[in-house]
Amino acid sequence: MQFRYFAWDESAFEALQSRLGLRRLLNYLLVQQGGDVEAALEALRELQRRGHLGADVDLDAFERGLADEHAVDEVDGRRQLSSSGERALRRDAFDQIFGGLRGRGAGEHPLPHAGGGREALPETRPFQFGDDLAHLDLGRSIGNALRRGGDPALTEADLEVRETEATTGCATVLLLDISHSMILYGEDRITPAKRVALALTELVLTRYPKDSLDLVLFGDEARHVPLGELPYVDVGPYHTNTRAGLQLARRILLRRKHANKQVFMITDGKPSAIHEEGKLYKNSFGLDPRIVNRTLDEAVQLRKLRIPITTFMVAREPQLQAFVQRLTELNHGRAFFASLRDLEQYLMVDFIRNRRRRVR
Repeated sequence: MQFRYFAWDESAFEALQSRLGLRRLLNYLLVQQGGDVEAALEALRELQRRGHLGADVDLDAFERGLADEHAVDEVDGRRQLSSSGERALRRDAFDQIFGGLRGRGAGEHPLPHAGGGREALPETRPFQFGDDLAHLDLGRSIGNALRRGGDPALTEADLEVRETEATTGCATVLLLDISHSMILYGEDRITPAKRVALALTELVLTRYPKDSLDLVLFGDEARHVPLGELPYVDVGPYHTNTRAGLQLARRILLRRKHANKQVFMITDGKPSAIHEEGKLYKNSFGLDPRIVNRTLDEAVQLRKLRIPITTFMVAREPQLQAFVQRLTELNHGRAFFASLRDLEQYLMVDFIRNRRRRVR
């Protein structure tokens, strides 16, 4: 193999770093502005006017570069995200939030029994013709030969291989809270929530191509929408009908043929509405037991169908976190409690494996 070496160009490296930093900042602003390219670019210029970006940063050249890369297209005189730009949003969110995950492979999830999958288990068994030699346990195999005595050469009878988990595809419904509480009191919860949703979408689409992924938005009502709408989602003057979101997720998953099914919910954790007798009953003050209990009932229904809920919580109030923990416990699911400022570091509460740990 041959390599070509060039003289190190410090100015070119700094320009590249500057451009990557600008692109990451723009991606964040695009999520915050609901995918509005014009608004995000204007926000960049406002940051420069306020001195948060250096006066030497050439935003005109940066904008021309976006067009040259086809990250944005011009439609009716306005710049809009292209499909390439949407993918860049998802990749950037994934790299920042889930970039440290270790993948299992293309579209594989473990089943609760051993089989012909790829994830090695601690247990071993005698080698059989056709077994993958990549799963050969050399330590046990050599030990068998030594215990046998005589000729130290390995024979087929000495060989042992590791058992593997059977794997299959998974159907996922992504629930995203778009209620007014996601921007209440001046705290922006919808931007980090959307970044998590974009990262999860990128994870499923690229690392698990055999999976299905559906997007459900929930406020007063729950709506099943195309994944392509995700960058442009915004909150509305809605209450939080978490129960309706879980019910719609259940109906979608019951139509899927995958062996594994799951719900991934991103919320601030406060249910404030339910449907009763065709009407919307709502209460925004505290955690109304009438609403909470109906919502928890739906989590139990999903557990009976062996559909776990993984909740990504983007709020810090202990009362709301306690509700999410109770929902997770009843469902036998998982919960991630994150800081709005640091989505890459979060506390995982896993009721499937009965453990808690901090993830970075």
